[in-house]
Amino acid sequence: MSDSSPRRLPRGRSALSPEEVERIQRSRLCAAMAEVMAEKGYVATSVADVLQRSGVSRQSFYQVFDGKLDCFMAAFDVARDMLFQHLLEMIGGGEGGVPAPGSGAGPMDRFEQAFTAYLEALAIELPYTRLFLVEVYAAGAEAVRRRADLQNSITEMLADMLGARDEEGRFTCRMIVAATSTLVTNAVAENDLDALRAIGPPLVRNVRTLWDAGALGNRHAAAGPAGQ
Repeated sequence: MSDSSPRRLPRGRSALSPEEVERIQRSRLCAAMAEVMAEKGYVATSVADVLQRSGVSRQSFYQVFDGKLDCFMAAFDVARDMLFQHLLEMIGGGEGGVPAPGSGAGPMDRFEQAFTAYLEALAIELPYTRLFLVEVYAAGAEAVRRRADLQNSITEMLADMLGARDEEGRFTCRMIVAATSTLVTNAVAENDLDALRAIGPPLVRNVRTLWDAGALGNRHAAAGPAGQ
């Protein structure tokens, strides 16, 4: 796990406020949920497994969460926020988490930079990545809906990055994100980080082909290098 992993509470009486104690316990429980599910899967993971991994008592667990699914949904939100935090750190992103347009890079250069950072962010936090890419489908309808919302947000970021403003361009962006989701999910399900990172070059090449063909709403790009 990254340096953001929650710290242990001190033994004995603590000067921490009840709110800080709950925040630390919540972080520990979310991390434990992600780690145990990476090993056992959502269905086979029990509250007892999470308690054993986190060191949090059952009483404290139910003061923070209603049950296993509630803990999962909180861990999903942590995974989403962690992904975007890593992206921002890696690419020095502007508003919306994408490389700033004023950086001098063209849309496709910005896409390649962001997509490479996205794959690296997934690799860095693999237990959380498995949680929102693989185990989410075993957690029920609300979890799947939240996964779809995340995918829609990524689609909007991609469309803004590439300047895809018409319906055809945005539909192409949805296809790119859907294909990416399938490719990275397969690699993550196999815990194959080499396969995960290897997705980058061929996918970027294919997106460049779509860009050059004007399939992303950039009709001027088909005229030649001036549109790059």
